[in-house]
Amino acid sequence: MSVNILVVDDEKEIADLVELYLTNENYCVNKFYNPLEALHSIESIKYDLAVLDVMMPELDGFTLCKKIREKYNFPVIMLTAKIEELDKINGLTLGADDYITKPFSPLEMVARVKAQLRRFTRYNEGIQQNNDIIEVSGLVMNRSTHQCTLNETPLLLTPIEFSILWLLCENRGQVISSERLFQEVWGEKYFTGSNNTVMVHIRHLREKMKEPANNPKFIKTVWGVGYKIEK
Repeated sequence: MSVNILVVDDEKEIADLVELYLTNENYCVNKFYNPLEALHSIESIKYDLAVLDVMMPELDGFTLCKKIREKYNFPVIMLTAKIEELDKINGLTLGADDYITKPFSPLEMVARVKAQLRRFTRYNEGIQQNNDIIEVSGLVMNRSTHQCTLNETPLLLTPIEFSILWLLCENRGQVISSERLFQEVWGEKYFTGSNNTVMVHIRHLREKMKEPANNPKFIKTVWGVGYKIEK
C-alpha cells in the first residue's frame, strides 16, 4: 500500500530536495510550490503525512496546518527557517506534530517522517490486542480505530494528541511526568524545551475537550510533577 506525502514549499530547491529523499524511500510524494494548490489537492488525495514550509506567500504554513486540522488528523511536520521558541509553540498549538528548522539534514528529515508515519499507522490501522478500548467518565478511546469521543461527540485528535491522552487514561490515577510523556509519546530524549512542547499539546487537548483552563475535569496538572487523569 503506497504512502502519500504532501510537500509544500515555495522554495523550489528545498521542495525538490525533500521530494528526492522521500521518493528514494518509495513514498508517493505530491509536491507543490503554491500552498493554495496544495490545499485544493487535500480534498481529492488521501494523505498520510504533510511537510509544510512556514513562510510562504498567499497562505503561510501555520494557516495551512490549521485548515488541515479542521478535517484531517494525519501527521504534519513544519519545515522552516524560523527558530524562535514562540514560532515552534505556535505551530504545535495549531496541530503540527513536529518541527524541523532550516538548514536541515535530509536524513534526519526522513527519520522524522518515518517516526511520524509509524505512530500514525499504529493508531489508525492498529496493533490488535486486548484492552484496545478505554472508557473514562464519558471519554471513549479506541486504539485500533483511532476514534475518540467525549459524551458521544467525536474528537478529531492528531496521533500525538491521541497518544498523550491514551497514556494518561491507561495510567489514570497516576501522575505522569512531562519527561515520561515526552519520551514515550515522541520517542525521543527529553531536553530543555521539551516541557513547553508537552504543555502546548496538553493545552490543545483541553481546548478540543472544551475543558476550562482553571479547573479541568479530565487532565489535571500536578504542579512540579506532571499530569494525571483521575480514576
